[in-house]
Parts: sequence; C-alpha cells; structure tokens
Amino acid sequence: MTVLTRWDPFREFTTLQDRMNRLFRESFGDTREEALTTSVFAPPVDVYEDEHNVTLKIEVPGIDEKDIDVRVENNTLTVHGERKFEKEEKEENFRRVERQYGSFTRTFTLPNTVDTDSIEAQYDKGVLKIQLAKKAEAKPKQIKINVGKALEGKEAKSTGKAA
Repeated sequence: MTVLTRWDPFREFTTLQDRMNRLFRESFGDTREEALTTSVFAPPVDVYEDEHNVTLKIEVPGIDEKDIDVRVENNTLTVHGERKFEKEEKEENFRRVERQYGSFTRTFTLPNTVDTDSIEAQYDKGVLKIQLAKKAEAKPKQIKINVGKALEGKEAKSTGKAA
C-alpha cells in the first residue's frame, strides 16, 4: 500500500524555530517543569473516508480520556485535550525530554455529507477514533439497468403504438 505524504519545504524551519524557542525559554528563567507544561503541540491525525463514514484517528498517547473534549458546532469538529507533565519523577535532572506536554486543539471543517447527530468517539491504546456517519442521501446508490423487452414495452406505451 502506498502512502502519500504532503511535502513541506519549511518543515526543517519549523523544527529549528521550535528548538530556538525552547533554548530561549530555558535560558530566561523558566524552570524546566514550567517550560515543559506550557508548550503547545498538535497530535498527528489520519483522516480517511469510505462510502458510509468519515473517520479520524488522532494519536494522543499518555492522555486520559477524561482530559479529551470532542465537540461539534456549526459543522466544525473540535478536539481539545491536555497532556500533563508527570510530577512523579524523583529526580529533576532530565537529560533529554522529547515528549511534548501541554494543551492542544485541533479543528476540522466537516463536509455537508456528514450527519452531525451520528458521531461516535472511541479511545483505545492512545488512539482517539472519531467516526462520522454520512447522511443517507450522500451514500452512493445502485441503479438497476433494465435490458431488453421491458424497455421496449415502455417506449410503445409512451408513443401510443401497439407492440
């Protein structure tokens, strides 16, 4: 299976900016814990669609389901959550911290084909799965093709000629 990923020529600049921001935060008086708890991050999302549903899978490992809020308003789906810094560590000498902490908000504009009354959210193993059912009129319909004599009989009736 081939996966297409959008190329972002500025990805390295964003990473550089994040590193510079972290350097300045750590240099100018924020304690490590404060700096870690105030960062903002955006969890990765996969969106896919079939004939019955639009499905979102959002990676949110380490976040309790009670710390995640899913809302729909004016055809906009908003997912908000927070990953809290674990204060249980006895040592404050972190050698490297790469996991991001803090709050996040992701918003998605829903297509008109989605039935906003039929939305389900499930949380399992750090993945939030939101399933958006499509409206009945948006689902594809199979049209039966009539072949042969049945069609000829209808033509005869409409023209008034006997078959």
